[in-house]
Amino acid sequence: MNASTVIAVCAAVIAGASLGVSVYEARAMRMHNRRSVQPSLVLWGKLSTGATSGIGLTNAGLGPAKITDSKLILDGEYLGDLSTSTADKLRDRLALPVATTTLSDRSFLEAGFREFLLSVDSYDEAQHRKLREWIESRLRIVIRYESIYGGEELEAKYN
Repeated sequence: MNASTVIAVCAAVIAGASLGVSVYEARAMRMHNRRSVQPSLVLWGKLSTGATSGIGLTNAGLGPAKITDSKLILDGEYLGDLSTSTADKLRDRLALPVATTTLSDRSFLEAGFREFLLSVDSYDEAQHRKLREWIESRLRIVIRYESIYGGEELEAKYN
């Protein structure tokens, strides 16, 4: 083996290692960029006397969320998705004037979205006892979503 062969083999090994590092870094950067704009939906409950109270939804992530599925469950019974017809069923069962925000499958929630899904304007503990019971133990909400930049299916749950 002469010197030029050794130099050629070393150059090929260095080039292969450099290519491997470049591919690894490109994948890591792509994953970081995707995660940096990933949405993060959070369902929360708030009961404050005299204030707007109920169950809300926030997109606490940096990217928009695409809703793929939603479920509203009361006492283990599936009522439907977060549509207008399901909200009407819920209002009828609660027998209280409540405000609702509906989400359809394939709707988008921008980063910073924060809104009540089910709420009363001025919460009164005596008047809204049934709502409190639902929020604390009987009502369950599941929202499935994904980032519009592709990737995994994510889920937000309440109760």
